[in-house]
Amino acid sequence: MNLVDYSNSIWSLVPALLALFLAILTRKVIISLSIGIIVGAIMLAGGNPVDALTHLTNKVVSLVYAEGGVNYNNVNIVLFLVLLGILTALLSISGSNQAFANWAQERIKGKRGAKLMAASLVFVTFIDDYFHSLAVGAIARPVTDKFQVSRAKLAYILDSTAAPMCVLMPISSWGAYIITLIAGLLATHGITEYSPLGAFMAMSAMNFYAIFSLLLVFFVAYFVIDIGSMRRFETHSQINHDVEENEEENTVKGQVINLVLPILTLIIATIAMMIHTGNQALAADGKAFSILGAFENTTVGISLVTGGVSALIVATICILISAKIRFADYVKAYGIGAKSMLGAIIILCFAWTINGIVGDMQTGKYLSTLVAGNINPAFLPAILFILGASMAFSTGTSWGTFGIMLPIAASMAANAEPALLLPCLSAVMAGAVCGDHCSPISDTTILSSTGAQCNHMDHVTSQLPYAISVATASIVGYLVLGFTHSALLAFAITAITLAGIIFILKGKK
Repeated sequence: MNLVDYSNSIWSLVPALLALFLAILTRKVIISLSIGIIVGAIMLAGGNPVDALTHLTNKVVSLVYAEGGVNYNNVNIVLFLVLLGILTALLSISGSNQAFANWAQERIKGKRGAKLMAASLVFVTFIDDYFHSLAVGAIARPVTDKFQVSRAKLAYILDSTAAPMCVLMPISSWGAYIITLIAGLLATHGITEYSPLGAFMAMSAMNFYAIFSLLLVFFVAYFVIDIGSMRRFETHSQINHDVEENEEENTVKGQVINLVLPILTLIIATIAMMIHTGNQALAADGKAFSILGAFENTTVGISLVTGGVSALIVATICILISAKIRFADYVKAYGIGAKSMLGAIIILCFAWTINGIVGDMQTGKYLSTLVAGNINPAFLPAILFILGASMAFSTGTSWGTFGIMLPIAASMAANAEPALLLPCLSAVMAGAVCGDHCSPISDTTILSSTGAQCNHMDHVTSQLPYAISVATASIVGYLVLGFTHSALLAFAITAITLAGIIFILKGKK
């Protein structure tokens, strides 16, 4: 079937924007995504309903089976969700979650400490954003519930420490992917004064959105900075906190060690498998082993599943040793855990499907053409940030945005103003994280809602004011960077601008 070409047409934006608009307007994510998917399929088929149905069927099948084989990436992510749901249920029925919450309550002094603990766990789980959102959600949720932190606030903390931290760290699935892209770009443009890793670290220092998103999380956690709908969710949590606490109540008296051991196993086994699969890929290519090389070539999906299975085995052993729950309750936890992830899995599958439709509409290619023409090079970092954010917001993928926009940004900077090469690449990285962070159809956003067990649209709408505040300040910073070429001055101006925006918003009731 020949698809209609929308690569040079504004119509390529319709499916993504329609789904996003309806999701925000109706708060019905699945219905909104369904409409966007159907409209996109019909447009691609030139209005032919039979061809549209055929194309849509192929897209859905490709989620599981693509290019003559199983789509292990998607299957493994879904399997990891199910495993983590079961693990969380086991920790709950064994009383381990409650024991950890009680232990933390004795040591963490108040709501502020609970929020800071949730935010600080990113320094342990930064290897992958999926892993971080789900693992930290499972660990922190009993504690934040105990101290009446709203689920929306927890989801914001998870989401705003996931991608922003991963994109800054060279030893993470994100960092390794970006470094690989950078290496190719430096070779293409004959740039030898930077190594790929050196260029990545310099770009990270100018990734204003990621840096200030992380900093803002800790400020929000330490101070009472509730803006927009977050104020309402926090007030509601204070009044109705007993409802959330009761979700975690369990008659079994558990032990903290029975939570700590499975979670440590999850982290260690996942990292070990990421290094192992990366090393296998290096060996297959005849390359020597290195930690960075292993992360560049790792298989994230199978690593997450290995970590999940390992953690489940350890949790089961802990339950058998303690002998405090019945076998029937143990088996029942599997069903409860798997069922708890069903909503997230459905939304994720719909998000993957519309991402495929948006890719066929060539939305990213159309957006990339908008920067063509005579532009003052000083405006390039700010323009590329906005374009990267728009693309990631529309497509729900920052990695796809990296792949499309980084080569475009490198080419534009190399031809217009070589000194702005790294600032332009950094602006694309920042914009991609920003758009992914804000988008209701982003898998990271969906999994942060899942990790916090928060209504998805409640998370999206309550996080948006914070994300837009950081984005606005970042645009100002990239304008300063483009005109002055001073990263330090741009950083300072971004900080001052963000502080002013938050001060104004915090004062509004």
